Amino acid sequence: MPTPEWSHLQSFLTLARTRRLSSAGRRLRADHTTISRHIAALEKALSATLFDRRDEGFFLTAEGERLFQAAEQMESLMLDAHNDIVGRDLELTGTVRIGVPDGLGVGFLAAHLAHFAAQHPGLSIELIALPQVFNLSKREADIAISLARPAKGRLIGRKLREYSLQLYASKNYLATHKPIRKTADLLQHAMIGYIEDLTPIPELSYLDEIHSSLHAAFSSSTMVVQLEAIRAGAGVGVLPRFLAEPIEDLVCVLPETVHLTRCFWLSVPAELHRLTRIRTVCNFIADKICDEENQFA
Repeated sequence: MPTPEWSHLQSFLTLARTRRLSSAGRRLRADHTTISRHIAALEKALSATLFDRRDEGFFLTAEGERLFQAAEQMESLMLDAHNDIVGRDLELTGTVRIGVPDGLGVGFLAAHLAHFAAQHPGLSIELIALPQVFNLSKREADIAISLARPAKGRLIGRKLREYSLQLYASKNYLATHKPIRKTADLLQHAMIGYIEDLTPIPELSYLDEIHSSLHAAFSSSTMVVQLEAIRAGAGVGVLPRFLAEPIEDLVCVLPETVHLTRCFWLSVPAELHRLTRIRTVCNFIADKICDEENQFA
């Protein structure tokens, strides 16, 4: 049986992580037909079907999962050898994919990372801003910021900082609805929140923490949509201070009574943390978040 070529394994790993030929081609700067040819050659060499082709993309079969684990170990060894021989990964080139909660991504990191990318033209920054848990072992992201302490494993993680959330409503909403003087008064108001069965992160269950009988009259899967609904006067909802305070037409509701705290954690696969571009982006993000004491308090 012929030994698989490393370029074929690179195509396999990238397709397994992106699930789409076009995305894998962009990452490898290769035509998608080249990726297809590499996968076909691998499957012929191994006499195995590695992907289940679906409308939603390419998904690993059981044989593909086994090869993925072995190929990742080879990739890690290649990175180690490269860094040992070269001494260090000097240039900030290549792609760094960052998965973050949508409120942090839209309300804070997008502008900073765009400016950072402009300063490093060889670097491509991909920012995924979604309220989900990113699977770093499957390379859904190279760097992830989460609201929960990173799970144990081959990850390097660190606590970034705690941040505050409070209740907010628009000036117009408060002027046209009953006053809110205590948490029980919220039961008479339209609440804005997350869709329960589309919220995979327990740390996003804010309303239960404020009052056990609260439920959302309008709900969304993202913080950004909730922000727009609150601004439009649809009701009262929980927002991070760093997202809400800069908006003039929002008013903090029950500031002395309702005060929630969450924490941002950063994690990255151990084998990727060796790369200068990954370490540099991690440090940039950590510095920006940790330096903004007033914005996150």
